[in-house]
Amino acid sequence: MEIAHYQYLLGSKSPRRQHLIKELGIEYELVHIDIDEDYPEHLKGAEIAVFLCKLKADAFSLEPYSDNTILITADTIVWLNGECIGKPANKADAIAMLRKLSGETHTVYTGICLRSKNREKVFYSETRVCFKPLTDSEIDQYISHHRPFDKAGSYGIQDWIGYIGITRIEGCYYNVMGFPVQKFWEELKSFIGELKE
Repeated sequence: MEIAHYQYLLGSKSPRRQHLIKELGIEYELVHIDIDEDYPEHLKGAEIAVFLCKLKADAFSLEPYSDNTILITADTIVWLNGECIGKPANKADAIAMLRKLSGETHTVYTGICLRSKNREKVFYSETRVCFKPLTDSEIDQYISHHRPFDKAGSYGIQDWIGYIGITRIEGCYYNVMGFPVQKFWEELKSFIGELKE
């Protein structure tokens, strides 16, 4: 299969992304990209996720690598009522985030950048997620047992809070985990087709 003929670099610390890409059968080398995840204030929703995944790709040099190397970077944000909800700094922050999401519908955006030495493709996926009203004891139990401090919006759909709190989703489930695997697969095939032109 053509996809197997390339070398992949993954610039992501997310264990969920690492696992999902591996489950696709793609072997990759993990690379460290450390950036300040700041973005211009005028950006909204998907624009933020796209800006940040591209920022990560821009911060990494492909110079030492062969021409058949593809760098993968991604960023996931939670968007609620015109506000970007990032990762919580501490327990109090996590509680405040989940209280905001409680009883509301928010949108999860993941931006993905594919880059070779001479081409780049940036795309995103969006999923709407509906939460039931959460009690303070449910929020406290979740944060105490699952410590979701590395997750946008302070929750993981695959965790306990997803089982008891999410009433409906519209779009890709895996996007909410941080990586829309089906869309990524199609976009990667298309990108490889462009590289061969």
